[in-house]
Amino acid sequence: MKLNQHDTVGDLVARNPQWAAAFERLGIDYCCGGHRPLDEACTQRGLKLDDVEAALSAVERPAEARDWRAESLTALADHIEQTHHVFLKSQLPRLTELIDKLVVVHGRRHGELADLREVFDGLRMELESHLQKEEIVLFPVIRKIEATEGPIEFHCGGGLDGPISVMEAEHDAAAEALQRMGELTGGYATPADGCATYRTTMDALAAVERDLHEHIHKENNILFPRAQALVAARG
Repeated sequence: MKLNQHDTVGDLVARNPQWAAAFERLGIDYCCGGHRPLDEACTQRGLKLDDVEAALSAVERPAEARDWRAESLTALADHIEQTHHVFLKSQLPRLTELIDKLVVVHGRRHGELADLREVFDGLRMELESHLQKEEIVLFPVIRKIEATEGPIEFHCGGGLDGPISVMEAEHDAAAEALQRMGELTGGYATPADGCATYRTTMDALAAVERDLHEHIHKENNILFPRAQALVAARG
């Protein structure tokens, strides 16, 4: 396999979803940073392109990998809601309870847990508002655009670019919160004196991070650009 170093990381994962995990291991941001060309992303991480190619070549493609570039916008929006939104709605309250327990039990020995709780609480508040805006405002508009023939009229003016730019800015803020939580926990590691609840919490935080990366990627690099292109094509 030979990669085009000028392809963006987001496009590469859109074409080959199984590469997301490899980019995660390499520390290459494929969601909020998905607009960066591969060579730029490698330089930023201090990686050689040949080494990245080797890591990606070692990943086997699933027999039935779903190509969201070929699906309808409605199907993709439905999938995001039914998969990623549902996951977050179940995990965010659960993690609030788990982190609160850690602060009570381990907070005296691990002062970073108070900071972790503060960052997570802010992330949860932002994400819950974000999901609501997508489900009530943006996604219904995208579905309507796809179902309508001819030029698109927007009652509030400004088209899709404004709402999408807001969602992308909120994605960036979520990514910053994830990065901060990763730093506070040493990459979601359980300390030597950590209990089973500590380990469960770290594993759950890591799972939320992985899911959010995939979630944001599907929106920033596939759903939003395709919706904007459709509006532009309709005049």
